[in-house]
Amino acid sequence: MDNKLKNNVAVVTGAAKGIGLAIAERLASDGARLVLADLDQAGLDQAAADLASRFDTEVATQSGDLADQEIAGKTIKLASDRFGRLDILVNNAGGGIIKPFAEHTPQTLKTTIDRNLWTVLWCSWYAVPQMRRQAYGRIINLGADSVRNGLWDHAAYNAAKGGVHGLTTGMARELAKDGITVNTVAPCAVNTPQMVAITKSDPALAAKFVSVIPMGRPAEMEEVASMVSYLASAEASFVTGQVISVNGGSTML
Repeated sequence: MDNKLKNNVAVVTGAAKGIGLAIAERLASDGARLVLADLDQAGLDQAAADLASRFDTEVATQSGDLADQEIAGKTIKLASDRFGRLDILVNNAGGGIIKPFAEHTPQTLKTTIDRNLWTVLWCSWYAVPQMRRQAYGRIINLGADSVRNGLWDHAAYNAAKGGVHGLTTGMARELAKDGITVNTVAPCAVNTPQMVAITKSDPALAAKFVSVIPMGRPAEMEEVASMVSYLASAEASFVTGQVISVNGGSTML
């Protein structure tokens, strides 16, 4: 166990499974205390019990839709109420409805924006005052490499994630002298349970998404979590306003 985040309190959204759970696991292994948020209360309960047991850390949970202002506010407040501070916010909650743009409905478009942009806006809006009072904070958003490479069927998803990328640079400049860094980790296709399901149900589609990655494979969830861990640490004190790809070379800047 690496204790580089000892005494830090981290909120991780979308943490009941997938990338969010992998990030929560990595931050717990780094010594952080956690607030996990997700729609899935049963998944949160299981994750919290497992992480508390394995890493001997304290874990609180908040269920609900983080696109709802009230739920986002409760989640951020839980960190300070339970642990007295908030050092790290990982805005991972999201999930795309991936389909050709013209096949979207008004509801799927709204859902895509709500899941991927409003969750980040509300949680960040509530977190900043607490971090300013501490004169310290790390905000790490999960973006998407598809914003940069125009991946098939991702136009609406990219509209939301592109908003996250833009929010990152704007917030980073505003907060640069407050001891708060704001960055985005932008993965390519990641070997999540959802990706595994796509590979089984539509191997041609999965192969299409992977075809743009020079390494010829999706990222592993732990590879994404590793970058989040770095950005969450004091070691990344001079890194802010960056969209950092974890993408096997699918875009090269």
